[in-house]
Amino acid sequence: MADTTETRPDVLGQVAWPVGTPRLSVRRARPDDADALFAYRRLPDVDRWLTQRFADVDEWREHHAEPDRLATTLVVEHDGEVVGDLYLAVRDGWAQRDVPDRPRLDEAEIGWALSPAHQGHGYATEAVRALLRVCFEDLGLRRVVANAFLANKPSWRLMERVGMRREGVSVRDSLHRDLGWVDGVTYALLAEEWRAA
Repeated sequence: MADTTETRPDVLGQVAWPVGTPRLSVRRARPDDADALFAYRRLPDVDRWLTQRFADVDEWREHHAEPDRLATTLVVEHDGEVVGDLYLAVRDGWAQRDVPDRPRLDEAEIGWALSPAHQGHGYATEAVRALLRVCFEDLGLRRVVANAFLANKPSWRLMERVGMRREGVSVRDSLHRDLGWVDGVTYALLAEEWRAA
């Protein structure tokens, strides 16, 4: 019987990692980054907005080591210390099925988490700008989106600082583990908007 599973291309393998900024280094995540990431991801101020809560470091290590997780996670370092992580998932843009030359791997969703010990220095802004540069220059993407709970004001204010445009607010579309049904917000940026800025 033939194997019908589709092999996902390693899109991030096209980038020459690490990517540097004036103060930071962004690289692909490794399994041995788990403890450094968990140290701040487990903190209430960070954990509150993340998509999944982990009971302990062992559960987190197992999750972090999954191939799909490692394929979309980047680590942000300052002077060799992990200060945050980024999410970059490249996907096909939406198109009707009968459109010739449908888009393939032309869009990305991004996200981030930053250690509270390193907030207030502009690291998140610097790291996300570098991530957008990777998306548009290195990967040649057409569009980048980011989502957040509307109540997570620091996250969507970061989206605005890096030039993303608010595309919509969804009313009570997001189920938060502690807050119940809450509003969500979507921001996006097109390649031509990024180049014009």
